[in-house]
Amino acid sequence: MNPSGKRFYFTSLAIVSLVIAVGALCDAAFAATKDSGTRAQRRACRPDAFRLCSAYFPFPDPVKECLQRNKRKLSPSCRAVFEGRL
Repeated sequence: MNPSGKRFYFTSLAIVSLVIAVGALCDAAFAATKDSGTRAQRRACRPDAFRLCSAYFPFPDPVKECLQRNKRKLSPSCRAVFEGRL
């Protein structure tokens, strides 16, 4: 493998590892509160939390408040969580 190929491999590996670590951190942050919802609810809202409220990570309460403030911008599945349908 040439040097640029190794660099690409290790950079890609680092990015994938970072994404996995951030995902695990976010899941742990949501699970840390008593009313953080079910696993299915967290899964439904995780993409919206990253897209709309990443500035509030890793604190679950501000993330939840941010999602509520942005209810019109939520995906249908996350909106269902806040409307009590999921």
